Amino acid sequence: MLSVRGLTKKYGDTEVVCGVDLAVRRGECFGLLGPNGAGKTTTLRLLLGLVEPDAGSIDLAGLPVPARAREARMKIGVVPQMDNLDPDFTVRENLLAYGRYFGLDRAAITARVPALLEFAGLAHKADAQIAQLSGGMKRRLTLARALVHDPEILFLDEPTTGLDPQARHLIWQGLRRLIGAGKTIVLTTHFMDEAERLADRLVILDHGRVITEGAPRALIEAHIEPAVVEVYGEGLEAWTRDHAGVVCARSETVGETLFCYTADADRVIDALKLAPALRYIHRPSNLEDVFLKLTGRDLRD
Repeated sequence: MLSVRGLTKKYGDTEVVCGVDLAVRRGECFGLLGPNGAGKTTTLRLLLGLVEPDAGSIDLAGLPVPARAREARMKIGVVPQMDNLDPDFTVRENLLAYGRYFGLDRAAITARVPALLEFAGLAHKADAQIAQLSGGMKRRLTLARALVHDPEILFLDEPTTGLDPQARHLIWQGLRRLIGAGKTIVLTTHFMDEAERLADRLVILDHGRVITEGAPRALIEAHIEPAVVEVYGEGLEAWTRDHAGVVCARSETVGETLFCYTADADRVIDALKLAPALRYIHRPSNLEDVFLKLTGRDLRD
């Protein structure tokens, strides 16, 4: 569904996308991850034909981009980072108006609207104004709107940013149904648990380059020890000095917390019994651990 080779883009002397290769198979959810400034937004704009690359090739839904970008965009649905619903229209009218952009006649769109409203859980809000919707409802409507023309591939740019846990889980349920129905999805997100739940494969970008690629579980197993013990509290410095090098395969102190990476968490926990003032969290390693190891913990603005 998407093939990218040697994609490059410069702004002035700064190369923001540096020879990126991507391949997204039909029917998979593909994650595009990276810290702020890693080149994700520019890459998305290049893939959608909104920006012309300096080098490289893009084949989207069987069409070359940017040469035939407009035709390619007729085959895709986009959920932007910020909701851009029309506040002058009702929920139903937003779907009807958007469908017209794709050349669908009113009868065809009208026939699709009930199923889209049901998918978004908004059948009871069909005639509501946009201002009457919660943030989660607006996000679900934006997702339903992207499906109005039955696209071959969906681009989702941080689809659950700003939502509470209940709304996030509703969005995830909808996306899993789409994936189960065979839709192809390209997902960008800052929520590593979201990528771990939804993505079949993913890449992590940093400084415009792909630094790793693979299935979430395979990346976790390749880069991080099986267990993590996060230790904090009074006496941490002394415990770290006396024990971390012995019981942790690898450790990292961030602020007032020690991250102890290990294949034997029981050994770490036994050592912590010697310092009852310390508190700890024992958990399996996850995709966020991989992300932070590969891209660093420094704040990106």
